[in-house]
Amino acid sequence: MNIETIKSVYFVGAGGIGMSALIRYFLSKGKMVAGYDRTPSELTERLMKEGAQIHYQEDIDLIPEACKDKAGTLVVYTPAVPQEHAELSYFRENGFEIHKRSQVLGIITRSSKALCVAGTHGKTTTSTMAAHLLHQSHIGCTAFLGGISKNYGTNLLLSPTSPYTVIEADEFDRSFHWLSPWVSVITSTDPDHLDIYGTKEAYLESFRHYTTLIQPGGALIIHKGLELQPDVRPGVTTYTYSRNEGDFRAENIRIGNGEIFIDFVAPDTRINNIQLGVPVSINIENGIAAMALAHLSGTTDEEIRQGMKSFSGVDRRFDFKLKTDQIVFLSDYAHHPAEIAQSVKSVRELYQDRKITAIFQPHLYTRTRDFYKEFADSLSLLDEVILTEIYPARELPIPGVTSQLIYDHLRSGIEKCICKKEDILKLLSEKEIEVLIVLGAGDLDNYVPEITRLLEQRSKQ
Repeated sequence: MNIETIKSVYFVGAGGIGMSALIRYFLSKGKMVAGYDRTPSELTERLMKEGAQIHYQEDIDLIPEACKDKAGTLVVYTPAVPQEHAELSYFRENGFEIHKRSQVLGIITRSSKALCVAGTHGKTTTSTMAAHLLHQSHIGCTAFLGGISKNYGTNLLLSPTSPYTVIEADEFDRSFHWLSPWVSVITSTDPDHLDIYGTKEAYLESFRHYTTLIQPGGALIIHKGLELQPDVRPGVTTYTYSRNEGDFRAENIRIGNGEIFIDFVAPDTRINNIQLGVPVSINIENGIAAMALAHLSGTTDEEIRQGMKSFSGVDRRFDFKLKTDQIVFLSDYAHHPAEIAQSVKSVRELYQDRKITAIFQPHLYTRTRDFYKEFADSLSLLDEVILTEIYPARELPIPGVTSQLIYDHLRSGIEKCICKKEDILKLLSEKEIEVLIVLGAGDLDNYVPEITRLLEQRSKQ
């Protein structure tokens, strides 16, 4: 595939966060870009304003004529789209060049030094933080991110001169096996996507294979204490990191008055008095990994200090929507039991004496089936839990798998209920709220603006 000679690119599943970064990349290259997605969203609306042609009906007749030219069109699809999708079937039956999103990302980035962040959780914040550290430094970077950076309002950064590309390395459907990392962080390997992998052992094996892809001369930065046994090539340096031990770590952590300061310790330097721009405790570890990537790529100590302070965060990642003396409201993408536990602990650290309520929308029937007890354990760290129905994404229902499974395993004594998402606003209007967090990777985030307005009005009363 020669990206330079392609005239048009068609995306099946155009509204996904990873796909949208590629859409923006091809638009920046002057290509004709079109595609399909199941539902309109704020992101697809923005992509259309930027020049993409997107429709929402599964209909071959809606594919632009320019994208029916087999010789000049590349088709990109996400594994979240069913294989029998009518438009995907049309392209397949007519012999078009068709690639997964991850394959195209691998091809684009092969000519650069890829700085990849992999792991069950933490990868979006860590990769966005690393991209910000590099982008605002003398090094610069191109970046394909899995979330919208609040500093830049986009998930794509472009540099015509930097040798580095920051990439979120997604393990879903073994996507990260298409990448050729120069340096990679691995944040965590808690089993997930068992609908794809089947077993914990297969999940860990997928990460082991990923570590074999790191290029000689590069490095692996792995969270200390993971079950994963990396298998790097000769010439790849392995470092460890964690909050308070490893080759990269934090010392002298100070949390208070809504601020966090740390000293960053690396094998060959120490940077004192780093202030976290997004002061939640989980960002101590995310920050250590991001600073390690930036440090190994040549970012100066002072650039790292400035970049960490000016980092504004990522949409839907510990994303504060309202902070008043009476009410705090935030949205977090956490959709795995370990992520939820980390998120709740971070909120609890900030608001020790407040009642913490969460609305959780489980994501996928298979994930709920595989981890409902673990979800219940994590959610039981809260004072109150409101469960909505499962967000199916790409899946069909599984008999007997509903939010009731989680509900039944929540600890006794916790306030809890199950609520349809369309009734959330009515329910909240009748509740006393001190700290509220929306959790999950589904579409509940569409209600966040209305929830924010409701709570803003209440805080003014």
